[in-house]
Amino acid sequence: MDEPELVWDLRAELGEGPVWSARERCVWFVDIKGRKLHRYGEDGSRASWDTPDQTGFALPAEDGSLVCGVRSGLHRFDPVSGAFEKLAAVEPDCPQNRLNDGFVAPDGSLWFGSMDDSEETVSGALYRYHRGEITRHDDGYRVTNGPAMSPDGRTLYHNDTTERRIYAFDHDDGRLSNKRLFAETVDGSADGPSVDSAGVVHVGLFNGSGVARFSPEGERIGTIRFPVVTVTKAAFGGEDLRTLYCTTAWLGNADRRAEQPTLGGLYRVRVETPGLPQALVRL
Repeated sequence: MDEPELVWDLRAELGEGPVWSARERCVWFVDIKGRKLHRYGEDGSRASWDTPDQTGFALPAEDGSLVCGVRSGLHRFDPVSGAFEKLAAVEPDCPQNRLNDGFVAPDGSLWFGSMDDSEETVSGALYRYHRGEITRHDDGYRVTNGPAMSPDGRTLYHNDTTERRIYAFDHDDGRLSNKRLFAETVDGSADGPSVDSAGVVHVGLFNGSGVARFSPEGERIGTIRFPVVTVTKAAFGGEDLRTLYCTTAWLGNADRRAEQPTLGGLYRVRVETPGLPQALVRL
């Protein structure tokens, strides 16, 4: 395995939500606290847009737009005009909450989580957006991250970051059951998850300097080490889906920026096992 390579030293306060777009050959990601949406092309091209508020994810849709998890709800972003259009409100009765991470299932449905922006109250929940409707599936989270899904679509993983827990659910056509503890991270908080084509779960380690790897049975089988302390999420990209793009952050580590000046940068590393094709949101 190669060493992680810094490809964009943008020093995001809270880089998050990398996602590969095969049609554009680029990775999209956000800086939640910096209120920015970024695009990094495989050819090295770069572009950035301001977001209307803190935005936890930006996921490609079938029509060429991106569906973004803005604090007030789901928005459609047009990369051509740079305009954001609100699709649906989420938790209007919880103004302290924001949206934090998301995932597109093979059927085009969007799964995402919410959290208390101050990380003080356990007010976060897990939702599914499908055919214009939002359904709440689980709650009781301080900081949600994910979800992600197994290659056969029968298991959904969702992280309770501050508790360092990764949960698994049985999944069947948008329905969840049998919630159980899948694994725990002891060397950092369980940030964003992703899954490769062999079913190995990759979890960013917030304050753990890497990406943890878990077998489909929940056994820790390795770690991809990084030169920065806070890795937030990994996304499989490139033509062969063997390039792992990873966001990082300096949030909570301002005192370490002198010794780790590339905190908040976008990294990539080559891996042996390819990831899964990125599904598109069906609006």
